[in-house]
Amino acid sequence: MNQAVFLDRDGVINEVLTDRVKFVNTPEEFYLLAGAGEGVRLLQDAGYKIFVVTNQGGIGLGFMDEKMLHNVHDHMKEQLQFFDAHIDEIAYCPHKPHENCPCRKPKPQMIHDLARKWDIDLRKSYMIGDREPDIIAGREAGTKTILVGTRDKEKVKADLVFEDLLEAAKHLTNSLS
Repeated sequence: MNQAVFLDRDGVINEVLTDRVKFVNTPEEFYLLAGAGEGVRLLQDAGYKIFVVTNQGGIGLGFMDEKMLHNVHDHMKEQLQFFDAHIDEIAYCPHKPHENCPCRKPKPQMIHDLARKWDIDLRKSYMIGDREPDIIAGREAGTKTILVGTRDKEKVKADLVFEDLLEAAKHLTNSLS
């Protein structure tokens, strides 16, 4: 079985709720966070499968459509290529918040679906997120959990806490670079 790192997108890989961008609905609003590309590369070089699991309620709310979301994700993949980093697969929930769908985090369906498809051992895998729904989804899926950033730092109980994705990746790969 494979080991994986499941990454939330907004706030882990790219900026959200910053001076430059509130939400990412177009490729032009996508800004890779410092260290994110290097972090993904470290994890992939260590043998982890890398997945993005992201709630994209903007589709259900009508702020964007699935074609635009795919354009945003293509842009993200292009940005990561500058660091020789890649994502194995992206899963997203297009439903509105509070629609009670089975795929929206904090429910773990996206993680479970990817684990079945890619033969992932969830007990040896990690969910990295910047908010409580990410950590709950990882915990309920059976992964170890890592909180990055400061958005929900005081109220979320993750297994590990780091400043950003790069610091988490260095810890998981024991890299000092």
